Amino acid sequence: MTRAVPIELKSLRWSVGNLTILHDLSLTIAAGEVVALLGPSGCGKSTLLKLLAGLLQPSAGELWIGDRCVASARHCDAPEQRHLGMVFQDYALWPHMTVAQNVAFPLRMRGVSKSTARLQADAALAQVALADFGDRKPALLSGGQQQRVALARALVAKPAILLFDEPLSNLDRDLRETLVHTMADLLRAAGITAVYVTHDREEASTLADRIVHLAQGRIVSITHLKGNPHAISRVS
Repeated sequence: MTRAVPIELKSLRWSVGNLTILHDLSLTIAAGEVVALLGPSGCGKSTLLKLLAGLLQPSAGELWIGDRCVASARHCDAPEQRHLGMVFQDYALWPHMTVAQNVAFPLRMRGVSKSTARLQADAALAQVALADFGDRKPALLSGGQQQRVALARALVAKPAILLFDEPLSNLDRDLRETLVHTMADLLRAAGITAVYVTHDREEASTLADRIVHLAQGRIVSITHLKGNPHAISRVS
């Protein structure tokens, strides 16, 4: 597994014209830490995730990943230069590919041989309890299974950072509760630095070492859950 790296936001701002969406955010995320961004729709959490991913460029401030400044108002490293994985709300699986081909895709894009990529894809699918599903098409899987395929695809390339954009919001409550515990266990076993966007307090408290509460583009409070991954009652 790739060594986890820290993330640092230094007075990070993002604006559209005269409208400021994110206001001078400063935050340090330790290597291997899981941080949840929690807040209502429109608070800026998805915008911040896009800045971390390299899909947007800051208007001011700096974003550091490890010992490298990857983005500022003057430059912005592309997503593929940041060695990160992403898990989306809508799974983003290719329907014409098998499950194993979907998972192996990031490896194939890096030039990994077909046979080696398949072996690593199978191992990643085993991590998410889908070892026997590699030859199926995504349409034959349930929503929860498709989300686990998306997680396996994010893990297979052994990223230094994982970003989650409300990945469980399309699932029913019981399935969300099951999958959020699965994700929490996998993240802690892998030791990957992760940022998880959600509007659900219980999801955040199950997954995170810290919860960063956002409102109107600002960090308004931080809840520490370190050492107790299932301390739902400790969320204030």
